[in-house]
Amino acid sequence: MRRARVVAQAKINLFLRILAREANGYHQLETLLCRLELGDDVSVRLTDGARSLDCGGPTLPPSGLGPVEQNLAWRAAVAYAEATGWGTGFEIEIIKRIPVGGGLGGGSADAGGVLRALNALAPVPLGDHALLRLAATLGADVPFLTQAASPLALAWGRGDRLLALPPLPPRHCLLFAFREGVSTVDAYRWLAESPAEPTASVAYTLEWLAHWSHVDLMAYNEFERVVLPHHPLLRDVFNGLRQPELRVTLPFVRMSGSGATLFALQPIDTSDEVDRDPVAIAFGIDTGGPEGGAVDMLDTQTAAHVESVRLDE
Repeated sequence: MRRARVVAQAKINLFLRILAREANGYHQLETLLCRLELGDDVSVRLTDGARSLDCGGPTLPPSGLGPVEQNLAWRAAVAYAEATGWGTGFEIEIIKRIPVGGGLGGGSADAGGVLRALNALAPVPLGDHALLRLAATLGADVPFLTQAASPLALAWGRGDRLLALPPLPPRHCLLFAFREGVSTVDAYRWLAESPAEPTASVAYTLEWLAHWSHVDLMAYNEFERVVLPHHPLLRDVFNGLRQPELRVTLPFVRMSGSGATLFALQPIDTSDEVDRDPVAIAFGIDTGGPEGGAVDMLDTQTAAHVESVRLDE
């Protein structure tokens, strides 16, 4: 029996625009996706036929992740077996380190990790395009978090159209994860109830997307204008991080996805790790671990590469 392991990296949206809604209810989007070093540990072991999924780890909610058959990692494994006709058994183990339900793509990252792990173990693996087509059936973020070409990509459509880009230089990042999450269904409903002005035309250039100085100027998240009014604590921390005294230390502050996680990036011209203490004191955040208050603060940085799948005999 063989086992494959991979760190399923979280993602942030450096910018995110929600475009037209299709007749079937899906929204078109346009986003610049960036992986983080933070990730869940995903392990897939082949078995003689039995199939199982076990989740644990420091960010696993006390109530768990719900029914196994609804878990994206499980659905990814079943979809892979059906698409390839490979009737293997599997044992999936996931150690959750990505905050759950916070717009960081944790479930999608796990699904992408399982797809990559199974493809590395398969006697007849799928090609890259076939694997991404399969990933696209599972969710908007899954194709990006399945591909291994780059930790940075421009995505559009339903997230299934990707342009892999050279990685930006790593940048220290603080994550502010809220115990009270935001339902993606609610976030899209709030958008429908408060439509924005038509999006202005934009012509991106590769040069813009290759430098933090340009990306910082393009930073935007369409969900912020409708989510923040419904989430007072999220709004207060977001506004607090944008105060002049903190913007010197953390000039780039955005919400990831539909929330509720905020991320703050250090200045471009420094490689020093962010001093968390002044930020924690400013917001009364307990940095001692998951048993703290309503907000957890995590250290990470933007990724310089996609983590490789490792095989164990």
